[in-house]
Parts: sequence; structure tokens; C-alpha cells
Amino acid sequence: MQVYSLVGFALSLLLVFRTNTAYDRWWEGRKKWGELVNNTRNLALKINSITKNKEDRLYFSRMISNYAIAMKEHLREGVKLEELDLTAQEQGEIQAFDHKPNYILKGLYERLEHLKKSGVLSEQNYIVVDTNMKTFSDIIGACERIKNTPIPYSYSVFFKKFIFLYVTTLPLAFVNAFGYYASLVSIFVFYILVSMEILAEEIEDPFGTDDNDLPTDGLSEKIKANVYEILAD
Repeated sequence: MQVYSLVGFALSLLLVFRTNTAYDRWWEGRKKWGELVNNTRNLALKINSITKNKEDRLYFSRMISNYAIAMKEHLREGVKLEELDLTAQEQGEIQAFDHKPNYILKGLYERLEHLKKSGVLSEQNYIVVDTNMKTFSDIIGACERIKNTPIPYSYSVFFKKFIFLYVTTLPLAFVNAFGYYASLVSIFVFYILVSMEILAEEIEDPFGTDDNDLPTDGLSEKIKANVYEILAD
């Protein structure tokens, strides 16, 4: 019985580490999306104060919104072009890019450069706007790191085997105390341990479409609504 208590204690420590690691990944993803919400708003506010040209304002409204939507799908199965607000020329150009958000960010920088050359945007204002623009790459890079660096497979397999062996032999430790009910106690313990493992697996990749994933659909729509509101004519 004492051996099982020690093993159970070690298993609980591993379980805490497993769930905390998964939650840290989920929470970091949420913080990065929060940064994107704030920086898109700040960028839109700065563009609003820089230019009153309707064509430029509409372009930034579309492309800032497109970046959030493209980033959301880029972290899933791939960008769906029908969700983006693109011109026919932009539709053709973006297909040549594997990394669709990079194409959108490239277009935003080219538009800023055009405004600077035409005298609408001063060098000082360009630097101020660039402060927000460069965070876009930092944010998507951090999210890609989370998505592309899963929990090591060997660790996950070892943990599942550990749970299985512990629970299948657990009735031997409980039979003297609970008799036939030892099997029911073991099933209850198995349910708790496996539930925690499944929960950790659910949240370690937070960019999907499951109920436990981040609400990136809602966040990207919020960004779109905020940007269009700020840059409305």
C-alpha cells in the first residue's frame, strides 16, 4: 500500500506538470491574440490621424482585418481565400505565397512606403506606425512556435503507459481494504487521471475549432469590426 502511495504521489506531480505545461501554451496563445487586438486598434487609430484619403483608409481597413483572419486560418488547416476581402489582383498575387499573412503584411508596408514617398506620412510618423506593424510578425511567430512545437511524443506515451500500469494494478493494493469494491475505486481513479490527460491534450494546441480552443473566430471578427469603425469615412 505504501508503494502505491509513493507511486501515486509521483504520478500526481507528473500530472500537475502536464496540465500546467498545456495551460501555459493555451494562455500564451491567448495573450498573443490579445496583443494582436490591441495593436490592430492602435495601428488603425494612427492611420486615421495620418490620412483622410478614402482609398487609403479602405485599403488599411481591409488589409488589417485580412491579417487577423488569415492568421487565424494559417494556424489551423490553411488560409481560406474566400474569407478574405481581396481585389482580383490581390487574389492572384496571394496564391503565390505559402505564408499568406506575410503577403498581407508586405502589402501594408508597401502602402506605408507609398504614403511616405508621397509626403502624406513623415519619417517620424512612419517610425511610430512601424512600432505596431512589426509586432504582427512577432505575434504570429510566437503562435507558430506553440503550434509547431507539440509536447514530445515519447513523454505523452510514457505518461499514458504510466497511468495504465498504475490503475490496472491498483486493485491489488485496495483489495484488503475494500474487497470487491476495489475495482470500482480503481475505475474512479482511472477516470480522474485519464480525464486530466485528455484535458491537457485538448488545450495544448489552442488554435483549433474545439470548444476548449481559443475563440479566434470571434477575436478576428472583433478586430475587423473595430478597424472598420475607426477608419470609417
